[in-house]
Amino acid sequence: MPDSQPQPSRFPSGSSSGPGTGSALLLCGARLTDGRTVDVRLGRGRIEAVGTAGSLTTGVAGTRGSSIARVDLGGYLLLPAPAEPHAHSDTALSADVAGPVSYAPHEVQRRATEATLLQLAHGVTALRSHIHVGDVQGLGALAAVLRARRALRGLAELTAVAMPRVLTGLAGADGLAMLREAVEMGASVVGGCPDADPDPTGYVEAVLKLAAEYACPVDLHVDGSDPVRLGRLATMAGGLRPGVALGPCGGLGDLPSDAAARAADQLAAAGVTVVCLPQGGCGSVDGRGTAPVRLLRTAGVRVAAGSGALRDVSNPVGRGDPLEAAYLLASRYGLRPEDAYDAVSSSARAMLGLPEVRVEAGFPAELLAVRGGRLAGALSLAYSRIVVHRGRVVARTSAVREYCHSPAVAALDLPRQGRGELS
Repeated sequence: MPDSQPQPSRFPSGSSSGPGTGSALLLCGARLTDGRTVDVRLGRGRIEAVGTAGSLTTGVAGTRGSSIARVDLGGYLLLPAPAEPHAHSDTALSADVAGPVSYAPHEVQRRATEATLLQLAHGVTALRSHIHVGDVQGLGALAAVLRARRALRGLAELTAVAMPRVLTGLAGADGLAMLREAVEMGASVVGGCPDADPDPTGYVEAVLKLAAEYACPVDLHVDGSDPVRLGRLATMAGGLRPGVALGPCGGLGDLPSDAAARAADQLAAAGVTVVCLPQGGCGSVDGRGTAPVRLLRTAGVRVAAGSGALRDVSNPVGRGDPLEAAYLLASRYGLRPEDAYDAVSSSARAMLGLPEVRVEAGFPAELLAVRGGRLAGALSLAYSRIVVHRGRVVARTSAVREYCHSPAVAALDLPRQGRGELS
């Protein structure tokens, strides 16, 4: 059976029925990052209780004679679910298409739905997707993504950023009208690429003005290679703090260290979040390296990490995997595993305006279980995953590793997964 096809269901009874908040669920024997092994009881979309393994009952408080479904998480590390702060659902999965990318509504909706489900299987339960409006696409691509969002409700939360091309001059009047209509249609964030406009400052002013009018966040594609322009943008955005995100800012890493440090201080003072793309860029900006995440964090800038292009012409091999983004931040850019995972989970959720998640009673039941005992190992080889959204299991990926029989391996009693030995 091809990997891209649905596999036979292995969800616990009652854990995946209905689009809303899940029924009660008990996660048994999960390991936490602090080394504890615990049971976690979920109900009404939240974490109801966390106790030592075997200490929590399966009866639902206040419900006579009822019981709840159990999921065995022995051998799994339980984490707050990651979030995707920078996707491009309208162009995702289009790299293999012969000829120009189709923006027919049904094609965009299909790609957006498939891409969201792919990222959900990786553990992402909330996504922010940048959608082009105007020009050839008009508002059709946005409408298609919004339809996908409605269809996916209960599985993952998908929000849209409206991205007009030009907002200044004679051509900008149409772009501004299109942006306003996009917000009224349901785009909850305004953005775009000011560097592509003849008047980048005017572009940012137009976006910020409309964002203030509609009380919505701002998310802009910025290269960051011009420190003067970046500093001006940070000053302008300060009035909307903390609702402004910039990314991927790969050009910031090419600046002299003193100029980059000054820009980082300005971004921190403005309360701006920087979204880096360690897996590769996207079509709206030049293909540069990743933003200097350690410099930005040291300056006090909130740094989130996104996936960017997902198998489109900008990155035909994009994976959309937040754990790969965290792995790259740790392996290539020197972040501790805990800080790297924070960039795709807590910081990404905060940037999206979502409530904090901890594996503690009272917090939202947005969780990811990955096979492994420690976070560093999970970032290295996290193939098997179980995803919980709104208190119910919504995705499961199982990987099996098998080896042929070897006396040397058997003698060492090495840990292994699998159904048995290969003949």
